[in-house]
Amino acid sequence: MTSDLRLKTRLFTAIVVLANVFGNLLMTVGVKRHGGALGSSVLEYLLVMFNPYVATGICLLIVWMLARMALLSWADLSYVLPVTSIGYVLTAVVGRIFLGEQVTPQRWLGTVLIMAGTALVGSTAVRTHDTAASESMAPSPVETAR
Repeated sequence: MTSDLRLKTRLFTAIVVLANVFGNLLMTVGVKRHGGALGSSVLEYLLVMFNPYVATGICLLIVWMLARMALLSWADLSYVLPVTSIGYVLTAVVGRIFLGEQVTPQRWLGTVLIMAGTALVGSTAVRTHDTAASESMAPSPVETAR
């Protein structure tokens, strides 16, 4: 793998993780500031979406989805999912620090297991491919039909 592709993979992995963690954090802050559980009214959901925290969280989650789609277009799923799962760890830490959530020992244990799995997968070789190069090597539909 070229160093440019490795750098791009690491950059998009960081974008995926951070956009997910902070998008969910901001959406949680905004919904909690709404003052109560959301009911079955569509209008209530639409009004909450215009809360600046929720709106920013939604924008970050859109960035998360687009960056994840791009990352999955050149990196193996078996690499992307475990490595980006570090977001679960960061979400627990952010929930504890910024939201004052009580994280039980069982949740911390689960978080540590996720970290261990992430470290294990992250230590393996990254299999990625340049989409332009792989498309030029792939047989055309006409060649495949012959």
